[in-house]
Amino acid sequence: MNAGEVPVGRGPKEDDGLRAAPHVLDDRGPDGGVPRRRVVAWAAWDWGSAAFNAVITTFVFTVYLTSSGFGDAAETSSKLGIGTALAGVAIALLAPVIGQRADRAGRPALWLGVNTAVVVTLSALMFTVRPDPAFLWWGITLVAVGNVFFEFASVNYNAMLSRVSTPATVGRVSGFGWGAGYLGGIVLLLILFVGFISPEVGWFGVTHDDGLNIRVAILIAALWFGVFAVPVLIALPDRRDGNQPRARPLGVVASYRALFGTIKGLAREHPHTLFFLVASAVFRDGLAGVFTFGGVIAQGTFGFTPGQVIVFGIAANVVAGLATIAFGILDDRLGPKTLILGSLLAMVLAGLGIFVFHDQGTRMFWILGLLLCVFVGPAQSASRSFLARMIPPGREGEIFGLYATTGRAVSFLAPLMFTAAIAVGTRVTGGPAQYWGILGIVLVLLAGLLLLLPVRPEERRSEAVGMP
Repeated sequence: MNAGEVPVGRGPKEDDGLRAAPHVLDDRGPDGGVPRRRVVAWAAWDWGSAAFNAVITTFVFTVYLTSSGFGDAAETSSKLGIGTALAGVAIALLAPVIGQRADRAGRPALWLGVNTAVVVTLSALMFTVRPDPAFLWWGITLVAVGNVFFEFASVNYNAMLSRVSTPATVGRVSGFGWGAGYLGGIVLLLILFVGFISPEVGWFGVTHDDGLNIRVAILIAALWFGVFAVPVLIALPDRRDGNQPRARPLGVVASYRALFGTIKGLAREHPHTLFFLVASAVFRDGLAGVFTFGGVIAQGTFGFTPGQVIVFGIAANVVAGLATIAFGILDDRLGPKTLILGSLLAMVLAGLGIFVFHDQGTRMFWILGLLLCVFVGPAQSASRSFLARMIPPGREGEIFGLYATTGRAVSFLAPLMFTAAIAVGTRVTGGPAQYWGILGIVLVLLAGLLLLLPVRPEERRSEAVGMP
């Protein structure tokens, strides 16, 4: 095997007389390995996706939507929470249908391209959102719908992981992908901060008037994502085995029936895999909440200016990127469960610290916020590698599809808890209490941690999970 190449696992197989979903051909080189360039091309999508994760949903656009130009910070934050919660419900309802159809069609690259194109288009439309209360719900709608299609694209992207890794290397490859996303966020945030957000007059004569500097920055972020999404579509195109028949697409009812059949099969044959899916669904939503509302709390509670939020975002991505890559190596040595539990515990403590010391100014948020960022990426990456080690051979795509479905089925939790905690805090304190929102996120993380405790890693077995 050449340096930089890894063997590829087997594709889906027939089991108990049931037809497996059609699969794309693997990407073996002449010596049975996957060329490193394909791994890099796969990770490029993660690098480009920082345009949506870091710029739009975390450090720039959502912060822009909760700025004074759109109204009171507590009110706009609550409305943003409502919008993202509704997006989570939509994903939970639609993901089973989308996932089943894409899996049976065996065309993850096609649907990755389609869903990514929709996200890029919605991101570009955010340029039309002016700093006026009349544009608030339009901006929230674009973020919410963008979240829906970004999740659909992520399902297809994760399904390609088995084509660029093996069970022995999935932790490192997964960590490399997550790390690439954080590093991409660093580069893009630096470009946007230096070129448009910080200076009074930015590149191309862009000023702060009418929020033009932020709106242009979002437009560039959309272009960034579009460009870096192309390599994986070229390097890992959909290719079918000519001897394998195409599976018949399922309707809406049949898709849900197949989903329930998968769950029954897991409960019977691999119960701890099912337990992990439930636990990870909860704590992953808490992790998403940290990113969605972190910049919002930095500005509204700790007094960060928009420029300071960007600087913090850059530092956060540096810390998260390096930690994710480093912890990816520890994943193989300590085990993913240990890594996830330790990360969640550290984040719960840091979140409580943010609540307790909410009136201590920007320095305190720098300390505790960066501590949160150290553990978010490793927990996300280890969660994906934990499941990859437990999936029965031949059912990788189906179980990863269920992984996405269960995750989004509760994706309303963090936004809902964030919004509810603010409402409780406002009633308790008698005034705006945005900082109470962090307690909602902490409760979600703590619930996920407790659900994960009894989960035991299962060995990969030769038999596949029974499917309808």
